[in-house]
Amino acid sequence: MSDNTSADGGNDFTTPVISVTPISLAAPDRGQDLQVRITAPTTGDNLPVVVFSHGMSLTMDDYVPLVGHWAARGFVVVQPTHLDSLGLAPDDPRSPLIWRIRTADLTAVLDQLDTIEAAVPGLAGRVDHDRIAVAGHSWGAQTASTLAGARVVDADGIPGESMADPRVSAAVLLCLPGTGGADLSPLAGQYFPFMSPDFAELKTPSLVVAGDHDQSPLTVRGPDWFADGYRLSPGATDLLTLFGAEHGLGGIQGANDTRTTDESPERVALVQQATLAYLRTALGLDRGAWTTVRRALAAADAPLGSIDSK
Repeated sequence: MSDNTSADGGNDFTTPVISVTPISLAAPDRGQDLQVRITAPTTGDNLPVVVFSHGMSLTMDDYVPLVGHWAARGFVVVQPTHLDSLGLAPDDPRSPLIWRIRTADLTAVLDQLDTIEAAVPGLAGRVDHDRIAVAGHSWGAQTASTLAGARVVDADGIPGESMADPRVSAAVLLCLPGTGGADLSPLAGQYFPFMSPDFAELKTPSLVVAGDHDQSPLTVRGPDWFADGYRLSPGATDLLTLFGAEHGLGGIQGANDTRTTDESPERVALVQQATLAYLRTALGLDRGAWTTVRRALAAADAPLGSIDSK
């Protein structure tokens, strides 16, 4: 891949993209096969990988604004559909373990990259298995964060086992839920008790993206809850805060999701540009891409957000 970047920190060219779905991956302990979508550029070699975890009730068919942007600029993006989006009944024995199954879905993708390559025409032999990132939005960000080293605190207040994956070199965590316990609303405490992360071992280089108007019903705190992962983990090196943004960050879920309350093509463009630049720098493709975006945002007359870095 070229190391030339434009002012937004991304490649100064794009390539046609192919998207293949559904592809079934074996998941013997899951109760049913794992369905994924693969989106990849039609040209290029040594293509890095992003495994993307969707938010609640969304699927592998969402987040086209991000997935398409990354793929057109040289990334292979793999999107699983998690069980919680398939109408899993509350009394299903898998329901209490859904957060673990979500993490296992991402691990299954990494375990079966060869199968994924073979399923996409022309992709075999073009994927760089040593440059892998995870990403996710909302609940998907928590799922992705477990592969980066975050752990879930159990009912006794003790962080559970690590599910960090050494194959993952970077993470992009969009609207990452913050700490649990007293910070959770009664709703979250009843239905999502696993949203109680411990970030002390999240050591993989990560970008956290948050909106300063994201008031979640899952917490009794304000929008700063979504910055906990940046403040409390050693690996979250950077925090992009979008001014005026709510949970959709301007509409990153795409047209399939009509719940976006803060629609803004300009915010979506900033998320596209910033996440691409971070991934390129964190995966060793372009050391200057992230610096370029940081400087451009800091110099803007009417910036759409700000970046804090450790």
